[in-house]
Amino acid sequence: MSLDVPPALLEQAERGEVDEKDFVDCVRSSLPFAWEMITSLVAQLKVDGGEFADNQTPPPDEQARGQLLRALASDAIRGALERHFGVRLAFQNCHRVAVFPLDSSVDERLARFTSVRGQLLNQSPTLRDC
Repeated sequence: MSLDVPPALLEQAERGEVDEKDFVDCVRSSLPFAWEMITSLVAQLKVDGGEFADNQTPPPDEQARGQLLRALASDAIRGALERHFGVRLAFQNCHRVAVFPLDSSVDERLARFTSVRGQLLNQSPTLRDC
């Protein structure tokens, strides 16, 4: 799934630098499932505290899965979301999104989550098609 870029934002890009707030608004409107998932995880992290908050429920359909992949596979989108929400994002499989605070005290937990071992332990035969 690609972004639905408004003409004014495209013109901005053609002229030079893009206001990141405008880019984030484009992401919010283009990838609503991904936006809502990340927003809810950020809220969960703030309410519950802890080292991270994550989603382990597969998306309801391929369109939603595509939105997550687009948001987290794009360096520009992922970076803008991290700056907007003030978190670090991590991603496993096709649905397991996690948000980590910027606090360096969780660096070890983030490293475990994003490690080869963490990836292997998060595999499931039911997720092979994602």
